[in-house]
Amino acid sequence: MFLVGLTGGIASGKSSVIQVFQQLGCAVIDVDVIARHVVQPGYPAHRRIVEAFGTEVLLENGDINRKVLGDLIFNQPDRRHLLNKITHPEIQKEMMKETFKYFLRGYRYVILDIPLLFETKKLLKYMKHTVVVYCDRDTQLARLMKRNNLSREDAEARINAQLPLKEKARMARHVLDNSGEWSITKRQVILLHAELERSLEYLPLRLGVLTGLAGILSLLYLLTRYLLPSP
Repeated sequence: MFLVGLTGGIASGKSSVIQVFQQLGCAVIDVDVIARHVVQPGYPAHRRIVEAFGTEVLLENGDINRKVLGDLIFNQPDRRHLLNKITHPEIQKEMMKETFKYFLRGYRYVILDIPLLFETKKLLKYMKHTVVVYCDRDTQLARLMKRNNLSREDAEARINAQLPLKEKARMARHVLDNSGEWSITKRQVILLHAELERSLEYLPLRLGVLTGLAGILSLLYLLTRYLLPSP
């Protein structure tokens, strides 16, 4: 199988596109959900965060207070790097576990919903395909103002805090343009899914795994023949 990294921007329609992929039967992994999961009490990352940043980052129930932690690392690259060093390996391990589950179930590709795919570039090397859900700035601004009941100034500030969608679109292999009617966007998603399903890029890994399993089974058979006494 191969991995498809999907991203977008605020009010670009990424969540709606993800829903269409899921309706088509695609495997989708939300990296944000994994990131919240690995810092729960009882997990190694939770313990290391408390050791590094102190108990002040905890809520009364023991969960990480994401706002307090965010304030601690704000504009402090060293502390942000420390947090990433703690969480990223755990996120990648969980991501690989989820991906392997889908591999065993025979999926040809898995979509990873990664909000900061191009900003951090940490996971780009694992992606065979990258997809951006795009819309023009005026549409993005109007949608955000309506959805969140924001003033134009506040909406522009939130958009400006992110990497521009035009820049993301230039870096992506596939662009789903969600600037117009939803029916047109949905059609783009269906066509991209069909293209990815037709791809044979999943074959090398699957054949490699099957070859490895065949080799192990052959070795076990020979060992059995050698160790067990002949009748």
